[in-house]
Amino acid sequence: MTHDLSRFGRRIVLFGCGNMAGAMLGRWLECGLDPASITAIRPSGESVGEGVRVVATPDKAEGNPDILMIGVKPQLLAEVADAIAALIGPDTIVLSILAGMTIDDLRTRFPDAAARLRVMPNMPVRTGQGVVGLAGAEGKDAARAAIATLMAPLGHVEWIDDESLFDALTALTGSGPAFFYRFVDAMRAGGERLGFDTETALRLARATLASAAAQIAKSDLTPTELAAQVASRGGMTQAGLDVLDEDARLTSLITETLRAARARGKELAALAREGQD
Repeated sequence: MTHDLSRFGRRIVLFGCGNMAGAMLGRWLECGLDPASITAIRPSGESVGEGVRVVATPDKAEGNPDILMIGVKPQLLAEVADAIAALIGPDTIVLSILAGMTIDDLRTRFPDAAARLRVMPNMPVRTGQGVVGLAGAEGKDAARAAIATLMAPLGHVEWIDDESLFDALTALTGSGPAFFYRFVDAMRAGGERLGFDTETALRLARATLASAAAQIAKSDLTPTELAAQVASRGGMTQAGLDVLDEDARLTSLITETLRAARARGKELAALAREGQD
């Protein structure tokens, strides 16, 4: 599916444009979003994309944007909240990619916004194959429609009606790619221990997991069913699966990993709230 943002027609301010916001911006520009409609606020003043206006301080941004996306670290929000609030007009939609910050937090900080949404993308959005979780803007159909259009080119978009699950979503899909990359690296390390040199082991691990990911993305079968297609009773693959499945060790490890990520998100949000108090 192709996504054309050339007629999106809304003014956007990016308050902070680090790795994640930069990945989103890069994809939007690829899909035709007018760079002249975007202003990025970065203390460094470094460029974020051809034709995109970059200012070092919020007072240099002109007027109230239609969309303001907050991309600073949660624990730094207290320091910049007043500057962000000064940019918000009655028609401004506030998007937050801050882990742990709830809609109520945003409402308290930015009561004058037209709508407030939580957005949780992951890094593969840069290629249009990411995952974007959305929550908020209750009863604001126009705001939800506009943001859905903006997010569609980034990949799979999932609206989360139960906001209490948003921290879990952040751990699963936001942090998930990093966990997957660790798994690839573990496959590489395992290949080395079986005798391959580092480059060959990494090349084979990458190709194997990329091909498996492509298959699961297109298949109607469950992961369990796909694994069963690879494994034969008493064969090599089943011997390896038996190790992963023993005492549910892999599931337990991943669950522990996700819980740790979710807990840290809550801690970061608590730090941000302490700054508010």
